[in-house]
Amino acid sequence: MEKHMNRRTLTVFVTALAFVAAGLFLLFHHNTNQIIIGNGTNGPKGMVRVPGGEFLMGSNLRLAKNNEKPSHKVRVSGFWIDQTDVINAQFAAFVKATGYITTAEKKPDWETLKVQLPPGTPRVPDEKLVAGAMVFVGTKNAVPLDDNSRWWRFVPGANWRHPKGPDSSIIGKEDHPVVQVSYDDVLAYAKWSGKRLPTEAEWEYAARGGVEQTNYIWGDELRPQGKTMANTFAGKTFPVIEAGYEEKIGTSKVASYPPNRYQLYDMAGNVWQWVADWYRADAFAEAATKSLQTDPKGPDNSFDPADHYSPADAPKRVIRGGSFLCDENFCSSYRPSARRGVDPYNPMSHIGFRLVMTDAMVRERLRTSAD
Repeated sequence: MEKHMNRRTLTVFVTALAFVAAGLFLLFHHNTNQIIIGNGTNGPKGMVRVPGGEFLMGSNLRLAKNNEKPSHKVRVSGFWIDQTDVINAQFAAFVKATGYITTAEKKPDWETLKVQLPPGTPRVPDEKLVAGAMVFVGTKNAVPLDDNSRWWRFVPGANWRHPKGPDSSIIGKEDHPVVQVSYDDVLAYAKWSGKRLPTEAEWEYAARGGVEQTNYIWGDELRPQGKTMANTFAGKTFPVIEAGYEEKIGTSKVASYPPNRYQLYDMAGNVWQWVADWYRADAFAEAATKSLQTDPKGPDNSFDPADHYSPADAPKRVIRGGSFLCDENFCSSYRPSARRGVDPYNPMSHIGFRLVMTDAMVRERLRTSAD
């Protein structure tokens, strides 16, 4: 009887082990076949195909800001997304091919500018409307964090070629993400490249990498085993630039840090990324009142009552992912649910972008390239 029971137990154990092994094989096989990295033959080079699915968008976790709450279920169709942010070399190729002039290289238009200013703001003298962009300049000493004009400046001559001003350059940084690009600049590049901006839902779904409701795209610890996982603020105290840190605070080469589980790089830190949606602070609260949404396109207008510099309804587009300026004491926006609204005509030295394609767009590209 004892031998019979041992033989039976062994048979059950071996059978169960076989099922587990088969299940692990299927899981591995399933995952590796869903996440496709394009090489020009099996999909667009430099892009990753993210499988469609449902996920909890937003966050109810402790670190979440009010504009990230509450979490709500969303369904997203499969799509292709750039594996990295668009880099300086790629944007340079676009400018060379088209002769495109970016927003920061043009004299600002008062009619566009004034909608971001409090009603009644006097018109800026025409001679002061010069080409340039916003640059992080930091401070020498610790300051209250209630007024970002203490560490940001409009710098004449700053643009994508000269991100910090006329004396700066992207030479040697061809593989860094392009910055100082407005929402309009991104749309122009997207049209030229045959792609489009991701929706906010697509971006967050891709950033999470199939992992639900963690603080960061890599888990719940900011620095697991003390390891830095993203390009965040390199100084000791934001926004202070200490001696020796001048060159450490800024963009880094793309893919310098580990990818997420969808093999996407820099979905946290390095530079914020433009997405397609209008920004509303209450967008997630509104979405949570509805049934499951499929491929949501976001709100029809902007609303940001927390902005003390612009009217609440001033037009803003969403940016995602945080940047090299984020730290634990200031914004901690290197989280998958973190979101902000920015004037679409306001290039800045910490905002870049990446693009997406639908399966239909990819099929059309393959069809036209074969003709």
